[in-house]
Amino acid sequence: MAMKKSLLIINGHAGQKNTEKNLQITAPALAAAYPQLLILQTEKPHDAKRFCEQYGEEMDAVYILGGDGTVHECINGLAGLERRPAVGILPGGTCNDFARTLGIPLNLKDAVQALSNGQKRKIDVLKTNEHYFLNFWGIGLITETSTNIVDTEKAMLGKISYFLSAFRTVQKMEPFDVRIQADSNHYEGKAVMVVAANGGFIGTNSLPYTGILPDDGKADLFILKDTNLAAIRELLSMKDSSQWDNSTSDLLHYTAKQIEITTDHPMKADTDGEVYSGTPEQITVLNQHMEFLVPENK
Repeated sequence: MAMKKSLLIINGHAGQKNTEKNLQITAPALAAAYPQLLILQTEKPHDAKRFCEQYGEEMDAVYILGGDGTVHECINGLAGLERRPAVGILPGGTCNDFARTLGIPLNLKDAVQALSNGQKRKIDVLKTNEHYFLNFWGIGLITETSTNIVDTEKAMLGKISYFLSAFRTVQKMEPFDVRIQADSNHYEGKAVMVVAANGGFIGTNSLPYTGILPDDGKADLFILKDTNLAAIRELLSMKDSSQWDNSTSDLLHYTAKQIEITTDHPMKADTDGEVYSGTPEQITVLNQHMEFLVPENK
């Protein structure tokens, strides 16, 4: 991998001891691989996006050491650039969902080694009305789950906090009216959750479809119509394309290059774990828009 100049962005909210430890693991390996290495640490919200906008075009590679939120912020700083560097995700968060999709080791030392000796892979990026996302966009149950996470639980329990929040949310989730156009497919009716996915994991949980690919030029759209036991069982069951039957299921699945979603009342949306946008929304797949560093044979 003949690249000369790289940027390492570190999430400054990881704590001083963790940051120093992570730097000791990552910096020597990256410095050996790149003659020029710039290391920047975030101190406040939107720093990562600003760093990417400021330095992205002059870099051969940008490494992101942080969780899904830091990755999301960086993608929003890089995806709009004319000259986009390769991106390396170094897992440093609670879930590291898109790193899982790309087959990147979740151990930091192993991840640095794998990406240093790896290859480039062109990956889809999805664009909403005003932002970009890499992993998923969702409304309903998924957004309420994110909003209901208690910070103290997240700090103490990590990914288990997502399960606790989901359990609390399912018990009180009311269906909402939604209209969706996904390429030629149309849905109008009740739902408790709508998710457009590019990656295969949310909150470390696998999405219930084996065919999700982050480079196929299509988003995978899931519509959960109810929170009854049968619907939840479907949500937790892995299926391939031959096992889906949208005519009889409480969990619908479509693939689309463009998706339009409207609701009777504006709803908050969860985008890669960050809740700041909402409906109405239009989602467009930018096919193989960016290059990512991945382990060999991934």
